[in-house]
Amino acid sequence: MSTPAPQVEEEVYSIPAAYRKMENTHILFWLLKDIAWCMVWRPLGLLMVVPTLGISIVIAWRTRSYPSELAHNLAIVFWITANSYWMSSEFFGFDTAQVAPHVTGKHLALVPFLIGLGILLYYYLVQKPRETRETQVATL
Repeated sequence: MSTPAPQVEEEVYSIPAAYRKMENTHILFWLLKDIAWCMVWRPLGLLMVVPTLGISIVIAWRTRSYPSELAHNLAIVFWITANSYWMSSEFFGFDTAQVAPHVTGKHLALVPFLIGLGILLYYYLVQKPRETRETQVATL
């Protein structure tokens, strides 16, 4: 007869209602920004960058004590930055401007996209395995 494995209590992450409302409002602003981009409504699209990016920064700051949440929220900050830059490049017509061989103004959006991806890769390849090892050692 085998010994049953010890029960490991799973950590619970809860979000205060005020934070959840902010996140939901953030989604509304993000959708308005992207709709304005799609419809080429330049003033609304540019205006929506401020609350969309601003709230994403606040959300990342508020989750800074949770490494997983921080990594994902920072990736979102860089995603919105890249997305907003790309939108602006189309609105102001420098999306097709050649800035280097085989690189246009729009391609520069890859910089913040790749920073966000780099943050997630670091979290999943370095930080999370380290956290997992520490948790395993603590439960032995």
